[in-house]
Amino acid sequence: MINKNKIISWSLYDFASQPFSTIIVTFVFSSFFTKHIAYDEKIGTQMWSNAIAISAVIVAVVSPFFGAIADNTGRKKLFLVIFTMVSSSFTCMLYTPEKGEVYFALILFIIANVSFEICTIFYNSYLPEITNSKNRGTVSGFAWGLGYLGGILSLFLLQFFLDLENTYDIKLSNIYVGIWFIIFSIPLCLIFKDSKKARVQKDSLKNSYLSIKNTIKTISDYKIILRFLIARLFYNDALITIFGLGGIYAVTTLDFNFNEVVSLAIVLNIAAGIGAFIFGFFEDKYGPKKIIIISIWVLIIATLIAFIAPQTNYPKKLFWLSGILIGLMAGPNQSSSRSLMSILVPEDKKSQFFGFYSLTGKITSFIGPLLFGIITFYFNQQIALWVVIILFSIGLFLFSKIETKNID
Repeated sequence: MINKNKIISWSLYDFASQPFSTIIVTFVFSSFFTKHIAYDEKIGTQMWSNAIAISAVIVAVVSPFFGAIADNTGRKKLFLVIFTMVSSSFTCMLYTPEKGEVYFALILFIIANVSFEICTIFYNSYLPEITNSKNRGTVSGFAWGLGYLGGILSLFLLQFFLDLENTYDIKLSNIYVGIWFIIFSIPLCLIFKDSKKARVQKDSLKNSYLSIKNTIKTISDYKIILRFLIARLFYNDALITIFGLGGIYAVTTLDFNFNEVVSLAIVLNIAAGIGAFIFGFFEDKYGPKKIIIISIWVLIIATLIAFIAPQTNYPKKLFWLSGILIGLMAGPNQSSSRSLMSILVPEDKKSQFFGFYSLTGKITSFIGPLLFGIITFYFNQQIALWVVIILFSIGLFLFSKIETKNID
């Protein structure tokens, strides 16, 4: 039976968390770090790339264990609440670093970002519980769309109430994002309940390790999942690179100011919300595989447009076009990937397999940002975009080879 309250409150968590991705990771704080906290933009770009990479490695290591622990203790909501509070708190603390305090700023960011990513493990694992095969794509797309609506609204309010050419106001945006995250995650925390029988048992951690070990041993029994997760390694790494460094590219390569960056972010999020809603319905009709393939093709084209933009007479306009295309397809790509995983995952290993889903999303995701930072340091950001194009292309090739049976 469909529980509309659970679906709405679950979807609102996307609304709560999206400003962290949009304002902190992609557009405002990342650009602020390279321009105002780091002493040099090239070094700042490389250090920010390293922070994204370090976050990815940490999440890759811990995500399957948290997923397994959640399955063995039944305390998904407890972990979700804890890591939401940690992420929100350290996001607020990003207000404090001053010029030159690069390591302090990056440590705060890494803790906030890792906690944020761990939240998604427990959050995503609820999807099979609140949907069925007929509405899973629609609900997942609705949540992504609502998430991007949260990004749009938070950006509008940010631009309306704060002067983004003022350093103090830019720093205040971190507190704003942290409070937003807490407030709009409350409905999920109130409506969802951990199992009444749930209690932390003495052997829960041991069982978690054994469960992970067993999953690794038997992963060959889930060939479609294995092939899907390997393909996702690459195309998701490309997306992480775009999200982590897109704002920096706009500010340092194309000379966007902070107001222009936020305006671009608003339009990108509008496009993303539209894409997530529309393609959610298409996914239910045509299946997630077709949506993922279409989205990767468009993302490759968008990245190529961003690559050629600096060489033209209208670089900012072309980058706007690139951003809109990325927005339109990033949501459907992630939403359909999540839906596909929820279709394929064994019923008794939901949290653990979503832990591996996060693992495969992070296990190599340090490569893209790391290579982007290195190539930027020795050459420039424009050449570094080829890292993204190559990762998308490998992911598309591998994913297109997956048999469509039992997926569409």
